[in-house]
Amino acid sequence: KDLIKISNLIEENEKVLDVGCGDGNLINYLSKNKNVECRGIEITLSGVGSCLAKGLSVIQGDANYDLEDYPDNSFSTVILSQTIQAMIYPERVIENLIRIGKRAIISFPNFGYWKVRREFLISGRMPKNKILPYEWYNTPNIHLCSYKDFYDFCNLKKINIKNFFLLNEEGDVISNNFLINLFTYQVIFCVSKR
Repeated sequence: KDLIKISNLIEENEKVLDVGCGDGNLINYLSKNKNVECRGIEITLSGVGSCLAKGLSVIQGDANYDLEDYPDNSFSTVILSQTIQAMIYPERVIENLIRIGKRAIISFPNFGYWKVRREFLISGRMPKNKILPYEWYNTPNIHLCSYKDFYDFCNLKKINIKNFFLLNEEGDVISNNFLINLFTYQVIFCVSKR
């Protein structure tokens, strides 16, 4: 559901890189409906194959290492959707995102969400839900964070937060209040260099 909101943040005629583009649904939509010049990088062969079958410009690569090869300010927007928690080196990846793009749109599941906390508290086991569907031993998610963790990280690293959106389970934007971290299911940050 974050992809709908992300697509609304992209203007016509932008140049976009989707990092971890999966099967390419987002960049396919953007290129057809918003006249956006799209490229993608995807780690899985099946994802790359699916993208190429759609005629998309996608390469196989690992964002932990391969973003270093992109020149500064190559794109107007770089997207990293539901992937930062699976990165080995999230700090390096984020630095590269804002280096190669004028802005980066980063979305991730909020580990501070009340149902995640409840499941961990009551069962004593790692939570599982639609957005975190794995067991503790086979999850690609190795750097889980909450909305507050990421917000604090940006301030610590002097990353400009242009705006952010806190979404409930239905994908609707929720308003800020003092318990917002408990009610936020997914997060979308738009960030850039200062």
